Amino acid sequence: MCIIAFAYKTPALGPLCLLANRDEYYARPALPLDFWPDYPQILGGRDVQAGGSWMAIDTRGRFAAVTHIRDGRPAKAARSRGELVQRFISGDDSALDFGQWLKQHGSEFGAFNLMFGQVGDLLHFNSRTKVLNRVAPGIHVLSNADMDTRWYKSEQLRSQLATLKRPPADADVLPWLMNPEQAPPEQLPNTGVGSALEKMLSPVFIVGRDYGTRCSSIMNVSARGDVSFTEVSYGMGGRESGRRRHQLRIGQIRKIP
Repeated sequence: MCIIAFAYKTPALGPLCLLANRDEYYARPALPLDFWPDYPQILGGRDVQAGGSWMAIDTRGRFAAVTHIRDGRPAKAARSRGELVQRFISGDDSALDFGQWLKQHGSEFGAFNLMFGQVGDLLHFNSRTKVLNRVAPGIHVLSNADMDTRWYKSEQLRSQLATLKRPPADADVLPWLMNPEQAPPEQLPNTGVGSALEKMLSPVFIVGRDYGTRCSSIMNVSARGDVSFTEVSYGMGGRESGRRRHQLRIGQIRKIP
């Protein structure tokens, strides 16, 4: 994922209400949201090229989502960041034990943020700082810097999420994730990629020549453990190419056709 806005343990929106966009090269193949054949308790999309995932949840209540950290340096890494999501979500290590593993092995991956844990006890790890923190209740946004860095697009989603009084229907919040408005020049971050690319990457919904938003995700987790998960996929030019919605209950699987 490249931007994740979420309300965590809030009175209005319950245990977790999450909105996210995954940005990637259009040519990189991916499988859309579904239960995984080799791990049928896991629900998420999958990267075909490296076999990992950008965001997933399972019937045990384990959750993980990754974003890359943008710093302008060429991406050179022995392992794909998507492996982090798959490794945690399919494994049995506690979140704290996995956090220690990240401190030892995080340098083997491209720079990343990983949010992971049980849906009621989430942690965040930044591979640049090697800091592991427990996520505090409230509204947060994680993009391509540290948690709650106040980029223009991050603050747009944060303020919109704060207006919700109940868990939203997909139609209520999908337009927020499809917002192509670019940041004004004075609010562009400086991540080392140059002003033209900073501008192209500044919207919530990115449309580039060969890179852009590939999918939007909406997830709601209720106090009873009911999880609704919607994914809208996009191709070149930001054109919608598919839409899927599934449900699971922590403890059992239930699909929506």
